[in-house]
Amino acid sequence: MRTKFQIIALVVGMAFSLQSQAQTGDAIFPKGELSTVKNHTGNIWLKELNVGGSTFDPSIAVATYDAGAKLDWHIHPGGQVLLITEGTGYYQERGKPIQVVHKGDVIKCLPGVEHWHGASPKGGFAYVAVTPTQKGTTIWLEPVSDKDYNSLK
Repeated sequence: MRTKFQIIALVVGMAFSLQSQAQTGDAIFPKGELSTVKNHTGNIWLKELNVGGSTFDPSIAVATYDAGAKLDWHIHPGGQVLLITEGTGYYQERGKPIQVVHKGDVIKCLPGVEHWHGASPKGGFAYVAVTPTQKGTTIWLEPVSDKDYNSLK
């Protein structure tokens, strides 16, 4: 069984590889499938790289957003790390100011924290998400207010 350190090293290596591939215009992973679930606004494509399980706990996925697309408020019982690979986006934890995030940023969301993330209104956004699953799967909440989101334009 791999240690947490080995998994983190693997994910960091993937992020550097993604960044170098993006600079040459060749994506290392396919864009994935257009999401049809009702927990977001706009177009978001998902490519599951690892489904969390008993051997390799974290779910690892690539998410690609069209301009203006955003997830609803949600909680990850085990926390989440986002490795921003493309574009400019937003990240907000409940009760805190919205953060603008860019390619190369790493966002660490603690377990149980209500948050949302999405693309800027003017451009797309992509990341690799590492989400531990031993404590449970994502808990979806209400949509992000258009008033709050539109104030960022």
